[in-house]
Amino acid sequence: MTGNLTTDTAPVHLPAAKEIRDLLEGLVGRDVKVAPTTPLAPGPYAPCSVAVYVDDLLRISAVIACDAALSAWAAAAIGLVPAKRADEVRLAGALTPELAENLSEVLNVAAALFNVPGAAHLRLHALHPAGPALPADALARSLALGRRIDLQVEIAGYGAGTLAVVLS
Repeated sequence: MTGNLTTDTAPVHLPAAKEIRDLLEGLVGRDVKVAPTTPLAPGPYAPCSVAVYVDDLLRISAVIACDAALSAWAAAAIGLVPAKRADEVRLAGALTPELAENLSEVLNVAAALFNVPGAAHLRLHALHPAGPALPADALARSLALGRRIDLQVEIAGYGAGTLAVVLS
């Protein structure tokens, strides 16, 4: 007996700025402002967290990258960590294990941004938190041009940073 595993590929939904803002506001319970910005480019002098999303066949279909600032702010805001502590982490350019866990929760829920009717179903596969060097494939995908949205995101009471959603 053979399975009915399909290889058809539905398109991956690229969320709009409002969808991203609404999701973050709902998660952190604070006002969030978003505005278009230049493409985020992780590198040795620009540490970032990168979340990798896969489809039902485990194909990498999207990444969400957050600079060290937004990584710290979002992780702190969802965990009710004081902004002063998040600022120390932001300046260090590396997330603590506690904040990495909080950011993982934010980016796990962010999979909902992709999961709209008629689009491929995606789920969080891995998070590479800001600090250590990114794996080459995660770095390359976060730098890709094409179907992407780059936003300056400001979380009230914390601060601003950059987020990129990049489709494969």
